[in-house]
Amino acid sequence: MSHVLIVDDEPAICWAFRECLTDEGFTVDVAGTAEQAMTMADRVKPDVIVMDVRLPGMDGLQALKQFRGKSAGVPVIMMTAFGNLGTAVGAIDGGAFDYLTKPIDLDRAVAVVRQAISVSQKHGDSQQTKPDDELIVGSSPAMQEVFRRIALVAERSVPVLITGESGTGKDLVARAIHQHSHRTGRFVPICIPALSESVVESELFGHSRGAFTGADQERRGLLEMANGGTAFIDEIGEVSMNLQAKLLRVLETGELRPVGGSDCRTATFRLVAATNRNLEERVSGGEFRSDLYYRLNVFRIEMPALRDRIEDIPALADRFLQNASRSGQQMRLSAEAMKELQSRSWYGNVRELRNAIEAATVVCRGDTISVEHLPNPVPSLIKADHRVGQDPTARLQQAVCDWTTSQLNDIESGLDDLYERFLKTAERPLLRATLSHVGEQRGEASRLLGIHRETLREKLRRIDPEQS
Repeated sequence: MSHVLIVDDEPAICWAFRECLTDEGFTVDVAGTAEQAMTMADRVKPDVIVMDVRLPGMDGLQALKQFRGKSAGVPVIMMTAFGNLGTAVGAIDGGAFDYLTKPIDLDRAVAVVRQAISVSQKHGDSQQTKPDDELIVGSSPAMQEVFRRIALVAERSVPVLITGESGTGKDLVARAIHQHSHRTGRFVPICIPALSESVVESELFGHSRGAFTGADQERRGLLEMANGGTAFIDEIGEVSMNLQAKLLRVLETGELRPVGGSDCRTATFRLVAATNRNLEERVSGGEFRSDLYYRLNVFRIEMPALRDRIEDIPALADRFLQNASRSGQQMRLSAEAMKELQSRSWYGNVRELRNAIEAATVVCRGDTISVEHLPNPVPSLIKADHRVGQDPTARLQQAVCDWTTSQLNDIESGLDDLYERFLKTAERPLLRATLSHVGEQRGEASRLLGIHRETLREKLRRIDPEQS
């Protein structure tokens, strides 16, 4: 029977862990401080330690180092409600097995504990330590998960696929992965859409002298420049099918052939790719090779949209404001301006927020940015373009959000029936699309809709009397 030591100064957390893990067949001890835990660990010899970062007295990261010294081979799982990228990387690089964020998902915590015991029994201690630095701002649960995944994969050599909408900071994540890795080579960013089709192969793989008109000397490609480091291919979903095959060969063999060359060169790099496209849809549509997709999608990090982590907007806004403030002047946002920032949809995500702050510092002549200094929100046309490529469910959900926002912002509408308005608006296209799909067979349409045929008839009479 495996023994788990829980270290947290919150009694409720300790109680929840004890109840859950005991039900799963573990024995459990709890400690309120790191010092108490160290004394207890000498006596009970735990198989796994689950420890909070913020503790009275010695904090969790300091205690982690001591546990690694005196309890070598015992996996330590860190947890916190106040993490950032530095905390996550500090935990993982300090030797933690994994990193959990509060509020704790107990089912996942149990799975991590079991995995830690299994890995410890099979492989022993293989963690290394490295310095860290801060790169990305965010304290929301979504960003905590991003930090955790960066920390977990940084020291590994597997390919990483970063997905998310434009402007969410996928390039920052790629750089963070490289900076927190053991790699001594360069970080080489490659933006496929920025390269013309006629030169993209030469840029990626290099070329030999005389390979084409103007190739008066040999040139190394970007992938070779990333040897020993990280190659970051942005917008991987835009790579042509021909280039996908060649890129796959490089990933499989570690060899690349310059344009016009006869000999292959070896390049060892970690590939990080990013896309705002739905690669699964592109694979299904024959626009992206399935073998390359599976080769890239070894470890995935999904970047959340800014509208899904509005609690991070104040910290991001302050960071951008510090960077954009005029020399010698410290500017700030009024409470109304901050409220306005948190109410917007931010279809351009973090990039749009940064641009809005920079624009406001230009317009504002004092030291306090007000609502009137902020640029207008993104036009609806750009919002619609942004949704291209998402799956139908995502487009529907976003359309509902847009419609609801427009209704709520119409202060002259005397709104007190929003739910009924929505049903009337959505019901007509739902019924008509279903009837069209079944060739106007109302019995089959009723079955698919899950309503009685007479109910369907009544609805059709109400929304479209001439067709009922």
